[in-house]
Amino acid sequence: MNAMLYFSVVLIWGTTWIAITAQHGEFSPVIGVFWRFAIASFILFFILILSKRLQALSLEDHLFCILQGLCVFGLNFICFYSAVAYMNSGLESVIFSMAVLFNAVNSHLFFKQKVTKTFVPAAICGIVGICALFWHDIISTDLHWQTLWAVGLCMLGTYGFSLGNMISLRHQRRHKDIFTTNAYGMLYGAMVMALLGLGLKQDFLPSISLQALIALFYLAIAGSVIGFTLYFILIGRIGAGQAAYSTLLFPLVALIISTIWENYHWHFSSVLGIAFILLGNWILFTQPSWLLKYLGKSRQKSCSDM
Repeated sequence: MNAMLYFSVVLIWGTTWIAITAQHGEFSPVIGVFWRFAIASFILFFILILSKRLQALSLEDHLFCILQGLCVFGLNFICFYSAVAYMNSGLESVIFSMAVLFNAVNSHLFFKQKVTKTFVPAAICGIVGICALFWHDIISTDLHWQTLWAVGLCMLGTYGFSLGNMISLRHQRRHKDIFTTNAYGMLYGAMVMALLGLGLKQDFLPSISLQALIALFYLAIAGSVIGFTLYFILIGRIGAGQAAYSTLLFPLVALIISTIWENYHWHFSSVLGIAFILLGNWILFTQPSWLLKYLGKSRQKSCSDM
């Protein structure tokens, strides 16, 4: 079950990259995020009310849903959508892969969760793999102040995503229905985007192409309603650190799509990157005994040296 959830998230979020590209330039970041989560929250509430599964939440729960909306259904996407004007998507994916480390650290800080022995080598393999996979994008990026600003935005957006993961874990530990908390979180995120859009006097109904409209509904339904629900369920089952490892895999799906539709050219570093990412996944999920034994010996040696 965990493997099915994991790879469903990878497949869904891996395909959202092409959808974001399809609507880029036709929406402002604020309006694009608003419509995405306004539609997603409407669908979730409709399903919950129709099935009589909408759960009553306390004031405290609603406050955390507001925070969740800001962290993972709103401001974090503003960061990424704004950064794309100065940075290619490959480098954004590299930075977003930091969610693995952010989640591990935040899980320990907020919930005292222990980091598994194999997490560090698996995360290292994944991050090295992502860097190798997008190496040509990295070295082709001009490091001027706009790029540094974009890097900062991406780091901020990634950390916001990680904080949203912690809030979801908080909800699940208090046995709150994940569909209900997601629905309210998306609603509050959309409301904040609406206020920003009004304050900035942006057009909520711009003239857009059919392609952008299809992309919007795909992002709202598949990327948000289904993708985030499966991802947060995965957090509750295997922990935030391991669930976030999917952020290292979905760029592979995006790259395959790019090869077919955008004529992406493969290099040796791309193949090397895939090998490292697959190795990291294998380490994380199989927990090989030889590695555990080696890590145990290394820890004992370091302690004896002290």
